[in-house]
Amino acid sequence: MQEAKRLQLRRIFWNSDTGWRLGAIFIALCVVTPILTLGWLASQGSLSHWAHLLNFVIPTAFVNTVLLLLGVGVLVTCLGTGAAWLVTAFSFPTQRMLSWALLLPLAVPTYIVAFAYLDILHPIGPLQGLIRDILGYSSPREFRLPDLRGLPGAIFLLGFVLYPYVYLSTRVMFATQAASLLEAGRILGLSGRGVFLKVALPLARPAIAVGVSLALLETLNDIGASEFLGVQTLTVSVYTTWVTRSDLAGAAQIALAMLAIVVALILLERHGRKRQRYANTQRMRPIQPKPLKGAAALIAIGLGWAPIIIGFVAPALYLLNQTIKHLHIAGGVSSQLIQSGLNTIGIALVATLVVVVCGIVVTWAARSTRNASPYAFTKLCARVSTVGYALPGTVLAIALLTPLNLVDDAIAWIAQGLGNTSPGLWLMGSSTALVCAYAIRFMAISVGGLESGLARIPPSLEQASRLLGETATGTLRRVHLPLLRPAIGAAALLVFVDTMKELPATLLLRPVNFETLATWLYAEAARGTYEEGAVAALAIVLAGLLPVIVLARSQLKSGH
Repeated sequence: MQEAKRLQLRRIFWNSDTGWRLGAIFIALCVVTPILTLGWLASQGSLSHWAHLLNFVIPTAFVNTVLLLLGVGVLVTCLGTGAAWLVTAFSFPTQRMLSWALLLPLAVPTYIVAFAYLDILHPIGPLQGLIRDILGYSSPREFRLPDLRGLPGAIFLLGFVLYPYVYLSTRVMFATQAASLLEAGRILGLSGRGVFLKVALPLARPAIAVGVSLALLETLNDIGASEFLGVQTLTVSVYTTWVTRSDLAGAAQIALAMLAIVVALILLERHGRKRQRYANTQRMRPIQPKPLKGAAALIAIGLGWAPIIIGFVAPALYLLNQTIKHLHIAGGVSSQLIQSGLNTIGIALVATLVVVVCGIVVTWAARSTRNASPYAFTKLCARVSTVGYALPGTVLAIALLTPLNLVDDAIAWIAQGLGNTSPGLWLMGSSTALVCAYAIRFMAISVGGLESGLARIPPSLEQASRLLGETATGTLRRVHLPLLRPAIGAAALLVFVDTMKELPATLLLRPVNFETLATWLYAEAARGTYEEGAVAALAIVLAGLLPVIVLARSQLKSGH
C-alpha cells in the first residue's frame, strides 16, 4: 500500500515532463546569471573609476559607438533594401545569380574585412600603387587615397559586410508581396519610384527593422575591426579597461552602458514592428520582374555586384593571394597555426554539441507542456534562454567571470574536504569557460531553428504517441528527432561556424597559451604580419561559406 502511494506521488511530482521543465529552468538560469552578475560587478566599482571613465573614456567611446551605429544603420538599410528591390522587381543578366551572391559577405567576419583592406588600401599597397602608376605618380607623397583608419572607414567596411542581414529579411518580404498592391498604386498614378516608396517600402518596414537591428547588434559586438581601424568604441574600451588597466569593475560599468544600448536597439526594433501587421486574404500573385535592357541593365548589374565585390570578392581574393605567397615562401603552414586550427575545430564541435542539446531541452520542454498548466512558465524559459545572443561577446565575458570563479572555488572546497589536492581552476583554467560563453551567446540560433522545425510537425503525431503510452522522452526519441534531423543539422552548422568566427569572448576567456584561428589572426594583425594571418583568415572565410550556401538555397526557395 505504501509502495503504491509512493509511486503515485512520484508520478504526480516527477515524470519525464518534469525533467524537461527542470532542464529548461536550469538553462534559463544559466543565461540570466551573467546579466545579474554584471550589475553586481558594476556596483562594486568606486566613484574614482567613474571619474576617470567619464573624463577620459566614456565620452569619446560613447560618441564613436553612437555615430558608428547610426552610420552603419543608414548604410545597411540603403544597401540591403536597395539590393532586395533590385533583384525582386527587375530582370536583367546575372539577376538570378545575384539573388544568392548578395549573401556572400556574411561569410567574412568584420575583423577579417578590416584586416584585408588595411593592406589592400595601404599607401604602398597594390591598389594605390596601381592608381599611381596609371596617373604617373612615383611615390605616396605625390598621391595617396584618404586613410581608411577612422570612423568613416569603419562605417564603410562594416556596412558592406553587414547589409545581408537587411537584404535577407527584406528580400523575402518583397518576394511575397502581392503584385495586385503594386498594380493598384500604378493605376492611381504612381510612378515606379512612387510605388516603391509609398507601397512596397512601408509594407517591408517590419523586415527592415529586424535586419537593421541584427546588423547593429553585430556592429556593437565587433572588436577586431574597430581596433584595427583605430576607432575607440565601448566594446574596445571594455577590452582595454580590463586587460590593460586590470580594472574589472570599470570594465563592468562600461559593459552596462553597452547593455543599455542593446536594450535600446531591441526596443527600437520592437517599435519598428509595432502594429505592423499585414495579411492577404486573397490568392497571392507574386511580383513580376520588369525586364531591363541596354544601359539600364548595365547599371543594374553594376549596382548589384558592387556590394559583393567590396564585401566579399576583394578581401577573399586578397586572402587567397597572400596565403599562396606565404605557403610558397614558408614552405607550409607553421605548427602553431595548425594547432590553432585544431583548437578551433575542437572547441567549436564541443560548443555545437552543448548548444544543440540545450536547444533540444528548451524547445521540447515548451512543446511537451503546451497543454499543461506550467506552459506559460516553460515558454518564458525558452524566451529567456535566447537573450544571450543580444549580449556582445565582451559584455558576456565580463559577466561570466564571477560565476565561473565561484564554481571553481566550490570545486576546490569540495576536493579539499574529500582530502584531495586542489584541482586548480577547473573552468577558468580550461576551455570550459569558452564553451559556456559560446553556449549562452548562440543558444538563440539552436532554439530558433528547432522551434521552426517543431512547428512543421503536426501535433497529432505527438498525441498519438502519448495515447499509445509513450512518455515525453520516448516521443521525442522515436517520433520527433528523426523528423528534426534537417533542423538540427542546419542549427548545428550555423552554431559551429559562428563559434569559429567569435573573437571578443574568445580573446577575454581563453586559457593561457590557447589560440584559435580568430585570436591568431588578431595577434598577427596587431604585429603587422599579414601573411601568416591571411592563412587563418582564409580558413575562417571558407568555413563561413557553408551556412551562406544553406541560406542561399532557402533564399531562392523563398523567392519562388
